[in-house]
Amino acid sequence: MDRFDAMRVFSRVVERRSFTLAAEDTGLPRSTVTDAVKQLEARLGVRLLQRTTRHVSPTLDGEAYYQRCLSILADIEDAEGAFAGAKPKGMLRVDVHGTLARHFVLPSLPSFLETYPDIEFYMSEGDRLVDLVREGIDCVLRVGTPMDSDMVARRVAMLDEVTLASPAYIARHGLPQHPDRLDGHRMVGFRSSGTGSLLPLEFIVDGAVHNITVPATVAVNAAESYISAARLGLGIIQIPRYHAENDLAEGTLVHVLPDFPLTQTPVSLLYPRNRQLSPRVRVFIDWLVKVFARQNSENALH
Repeated sequence: MDRFDAMRVFSRVVERRSFTLAAEDTGLPRSTVTDAVKQLEARLGVRLLQRTTRHVSPTLDGEAYYQRCLSILADIEDAEGAFAGAKPKGMLRVDVHGTLARHFVLPSLPSFLETYPDIEFYMSEGDRLVDLVREGIDCVLRVGTPMDSDMVARRVAMLDEVTLASPAYIARHGLPQHPDRLDGHRMVGFRSSGTGSLLPLEFIVDGAVHNITVPATVAVNAAESYISAARLGLGIIQIPRYHAENDLAEGTLVHVLPDFPLTQTPVSLLYPRNRQLSPRVRVFIDWLVKVFARQNSENALH
């Protein structure tokens, strides 16, 4: 194993805090990963990792060497990618909010993989906070304003939001005429994974954003449960327009207060601040921007 490959193996061990997981990620036998790190330590004359039966962590020297490895390996990828015709290759690990995955990413993914056939794509789904480095994830796609200052956020889209309720709910509670007249109405509560609190309903009235909280019969923390509760007549919800297309077409949900729009919601791709953007992530970002732009343009025509 040459020095650069050994650096890649060592960096993955640091990031995954595990020889076994690093071996799985790199497709190498665990013994090969262990020997590579031992040979690095012997050549450098320092101990790079603290090992216990359950945990692996870098020493101070190991952390300093890891940071140098990241910089060197990124420079190598840039140098190799600079040649005409060279395309990114290797494993790309992405964590995506489930509805974004199914509506935007998956339908267009075949074209991405056809353009970059040497990229191996792994996608996990969720909306929780992810430790990208520890879990071996290259980037995450999230809805909402990013709060984690340790991440670089690249905005890829702005989503239109709509206020909705079921016909059964409207039959029981009536159709409100103004956001200030929601007395007697109920919302389906959505609990923020970031703050743990229920998100208020939001409306733009006379150019200003108004946050309004009404009683919630039920509260959830997942998008599918949120919209399902609205279909059952349990309250008013606010969701991205793309997620409501089928329900609006089928009449299972209807618009509420359409004359009072909502602010758009950002969609961002996040990656670690201390990690140089790899060619794989760069082309994925550029592709995502085009996918969202095309989808939003098509939605605007309908």
